[in-house]
Amino acid sequence: MSDSFEKAFSKWRIYLALLIGLSISGGILIYSFTRTEFHEVEQGKGQFVWKDSNHNKKIDYSDKREFIPSKNGNFEQKSALQVLSDVSWNSTTFFWIFLALLGMVGRDLGYMLRIRILTKKQLTWTQAFHVIMLWEFASALAPGVMSGATVAMFILNREQIALGRATAIVILTAFLDNLFYVVVIPLLFLFIPANQLFPSTGNGSMMTLFWSGFGVFTLLCLVLFSSIVLYPKLVFQLLTFFTRIPFLKRFRKGAEKTGNDVSETASQMRNEPFSFWLKAFGATVFSWSSRFLVINFILQAFLSLGFLQQVQIFSKQFVLWMFLRISPTPGGSGVAEWAFGELLSEFSTSIILLGTMAVLWRLISYFPYLIIGSVILPRWLSRKGKAKD
Repeated sequence: MSDSFEKAFSKWRIYLALLIGLSISGGILIYSFTRTEFHEVEQGKGQFVWKDSNHNKKIDYSDKREFIPSKNGNFEQKSALQVLSDVSWNSTTFFWIFLALLGMVGRDLGYMLRIRILTKKQLTWTQAFHVIMLWEFASALAPGVMSGATVAMFILNREQIALGRATAIVILTAFLDNLFYVVVIPLLFLFIPANQLFPSTGNGSMMTLFWSGFGVFTLLCLVLFSSIVLYPKLVFQLLTFFTRIPFLKRFRKGAEKTGNDVSETASQMRNEPFSFWLKAFGATVFSWSSRFLVINFILQAFLSLGFLQQVQIFSKQFVLWMFLRISPTPGGSGVAEWAFGELLSEFSTSIILLGTMAVLWRLISYFPYLIIGSVILPRWLSRKGKAKD
């Protein structure tokens, strides 16, 4: 278990995540701030006119080849500083940014509430905070496709929860997260056309990848549901099956105990009242909604958007998070910023503004977990080590 912690939270993982994340964010800022782009103005007040030089019937606001100098033009050229100076940096702007920060607080509060529900309040609020922060820290260091679920079992175990029970709880959290995703997405497509959720370019390939991922997560949701509710002994049987392999036999005794604990915990949860599941799923919905609203609030800080546009932005994030969950980079770095620009480009023609908002989003939703986790981890390990002694 100690080795698992050292590998999950090793210094090179932290440095790598910071290096990749900061390099990508820095690269986006440099790319955005060294560019100029064109903005439409009243006829006669600009110095350029548009010419569809690449014949795509679309104005490419950052492509200089598309604009020809003209004394009576309807486009003007702006630098990054000019674009950002056009933003109304007033109390309203900072109010929406503050709400984005509160969105991240709401996300973590939802997770803390859920872990307390699933552990029957065995964890105090302080313990729940440490568990969630370290869980998010592990997720920030791991590729999106892996998440921090494996490490979470050991984190809960260090909080005096039996490993088998901790495993069952982590399986339940994964099930609830996937259930939220699997339930909400079909509802979205009932009310919102697909062409409003995917970018116009690369629509077909992106939709294929999205629905393939959705199918995988639906299957995963069914497997997780089966292992906890329909067939509680499934995990026990899988563990004992694999520990029959010669080089794994030495783990058999521990695997049997863990499997029995998982089965026992799953059997207990099967008998929980409907209100228990409703509270746990409600906390999940609250957490994910708070997470998604962060982007809504950031865009509202810089753009003037209506209610229906906000609903569309919220819905697009189900597509965005699908790509983050299959990302091969720590915390989805690179994939997150690319998907942000692709999916939300229809709300702003300014690459400079989109790049700035993407970096701000990552500064609020990703980097804090690397910092908080790095601060909490040494103290938490030291305290748990003393308690163990």
